Amino acid sequence: MERPLPEKVRRRVVAVTGDALGGLTIAELPPPLRQYARFTPQRRAKFGGNAMAAALESDAVFRQRIASRVREQLPELAGALDEGSPPPAADPVDVAAAAYILRPPGWAKLVAAAGEEAQRAQAERAGEEAQRELARLRAELSHAKGAARDEAERGRREMESLRKELDGTQRKLRSAQADVRRREASLRKLQEELDAVRSAAGTEKAALDSEVRRLKSRLAETESALEAGRRAAREGRSVEDMRVRLLLDTVLDAAQGLRRELALPPSETRPADTVDAVEPGRMSAKDVAARALSETDPALLDQLLALPQAHLVVDGYNVTKTGYPALPLEKQRLRLLGGLAVLAAQSGAEVTCVFDGAELAAPVLLAPPRGVRVLFSKPGQTADELIRRLVRAEPPGRAVVVVSSDREVADGCAAAGARPVASTLLLKRLDRS
Repeated sequence: MERPLPEKVRRRVVAVTGDALGGLTIAELPPPLRQYARFTPQRRAKFGGNAMAAALESDAVFRQRIASRVREQLPELAGALDEGSPPPAADPVDVAAAAYILRPPGWAKLVAAAGEEAQRAQAERAGEEAQRELARLRAELSHAKGAARDEAERGRREMESLRKELDGTQRKLRSAQADVRRREASLRKLQEELDAVRSAAGTEKAALDSEVRRLKSRLAETESALEAGRRAAREGRSVEDMRVRLLLDTVLDAAQGLRRELALPPSETRPADTVDAVEPGRMSAKDVAARALSETDPALLDQLLALPQAHLVVDGYNVTKTGYPALPLEKQRLRLLGGLAVLAAQSGAEVTCVFDGAELAAPVLLAPPRGVRVLFSKPGQTADELIRRLVRAEPPGRAVVVVSSDREVADGCAAAGARPVASTLLLKRLDRS
């Protein structure tokens, strides 16, 4: 396959494998999956999903056994895939999962097409929801405008009625001079009522204008969200291309390093050289194991950073509070970053140092040293979560080294494919610089 298995397809493959696992004997299962044999299908998918996906990819015999179970459960879909014509009404995710397990001719294209179809369907659903919200807001705006017009017309009619009543009062004043004072008092009272009506009409008009402005603002926000969704859909492919390109550079650098390390011309290899035997002076596997570095040897960190395209992720406060906890936090950060700058210059590896933002009372004014990326976790997020997100952002196959003595962080990063090392190992290496 040219790209990783889409997430929806991977979950469906794991679910199908978990259901089919119950029909196999313990002897027919690969050793890593035997501990999940007595689990329910849901618990198998939850706890043994990664192990089942790895077994399907690497163990052809196990995949064929799962494929046989799929053919028994879904004979029509399996027959259509073998003929190269999947049912048009079938769920693309189901078709891709079955094609990945059965491996008919052209299965990789079916899996890739399912991933693209799922992404396209998600984008179309988001666009339709935004269009429905836009239509609803336009209907509310039209209703508000109609209500404003009706209210203005009512006010006009009331003012016209008051004006006619005032004219009648003035005529009565001219015809009855004896009642001038009484009529003047009545006129003042009517004038006050008119002012009150005008004031109330002005207040209602201002409230309607405010509501119209609010609806216009919500309409603008909805249009902006729609554009952002379209832009995210366009940029999704560029992020995947960047991850694939970085993984390709890592593989190429590793291949070049292996070629320089071995320095063996292909023309000198003979079939007899491939026969397993012990030659005079050659080290055995036990001799090689005896020369392996200890987990506490700082040279182990140098070997890890010498890998092609290596990325060193450091749990900042975990290292500083292990090495020099008596110093203030600001001096702890400066001392650690200074040592990491020297290590980055010596090894040439990518270095990222992560600090917990919850420890800060105010924003930090800090100029990161050359070659070191400095990150603080957002409010409500811990440095441990930010480290796990950084590890998951890397493409599979890249050498990622995580420095932390926190067992939960180390186990989580190791499960994501990173290499955890203790904080004391980095402190020893920085003391040696």
